[in-house]
Amino acid sequence: MKPFKRLVLVALLATLFSCSPPDQSVLERFITIGTGSMTGIYYPTGAAICRIINKDYLKHGVRCSVESTGGSIYNANALSNGDLSMGIAQADVTYKAAHGQKPFSKPLTNLRALFALHPESVTLVAMQEAKIKQLNDLRGKRVNIGDPGSGNARTATELLAACGIPLSELALEGRMKAVEMPDALRDHKLDAYFYVVGHPTANIKDISTGTPINLVPLTDPCVDRLLAKNSFFVKTTIPGGMYEGINDSVDTYGVKASLITSAELSEESAYRVVKAVFDNLDGFKALHPAFQLLTAKNMREGLSLPFHPGALRYFREQGWI
Repeated sequence: MKPFKRLVLVALLATLFSCSPPDQSVLERFITIGTGSMTGIYYPTGAAICRIINKDYLKHGVRCSVESTGGSIYNANALSNGDLSMGIAQADVTYKAAHGQKPFSKPLTNLRALFALHPESVTLVAMQEAKIKQLNDLRGKRVNIGDPGSGNARTATELLAACGIPLSELALEGRMKAVEMPDALRDHKLDAYFYVVGHPTANIKDISTGTPINLVPLTDPCVDRLLAKNSFFVKTTIPGGMYEGINDSVDTYGVKASLITSAELSEESAYRVVKAVFDNLDGFKALHPAFQLLTAKNMREGLSLPFHPGALRYFREQGWI
């Protein structure tokens, strides 16, 4: 090796070894947030969180990226297995995960909450020509339940079971992904589909443009009984005027979405992510219409997992605990 090249190599190695690698027990440098379908609200929510985090990268040293996934159940399992840094999930799914209830085979005891997000309404979208005005009208209809492994599918299945509507009584039990549902409805391959989502969502805006639809109220007595048995469910209302042809508000029920992680994430990383969002809450709320009603108070409520120590550290600093 020539003397000059040898000197360059020695200098390079000296530089590398003099710069100690980041201590992962203190701070993860790269965070990936698992979301859901790109046409739902989880993906833009994850992107909004990453945008806030990456804006101050030079201050805290954490970079964030977003990944489209199968949704709540996938994210909970991936976090427990160490395949994701953070994820967005429904509060009912995280409850079942923590307690080892179906579809989880065992308790995922290492899941932790960072903060709550927007409420997600159980939404039943139907073609007007299908004449679906209430849940019982689904019998004999072609209905998309949801992508296997998603919280959407689990919630819809539980609702139908609670209301005494066996899946066998549907003309079609669809298992399409959220991104596929609007086209399937438009092409008359479906009569209706369930979607657990925050509003407004591009998914329903897509189908409502040029296709007559209605949103079916979910106010049956069986729904009230379901809510009474499950504390993580809350009554919600989809405001009118969000979608073409839907002028009146629609009463239904839902759960809160939440940003979750695992106990293995360092306290410092969790703290910096929570701090980045809460310190820039007005800017975060401006990134999507579904965030408009978020407050520092309600973002700490409606969760079904214990808080991560990094989140608690920030809340204590603010005097909220």
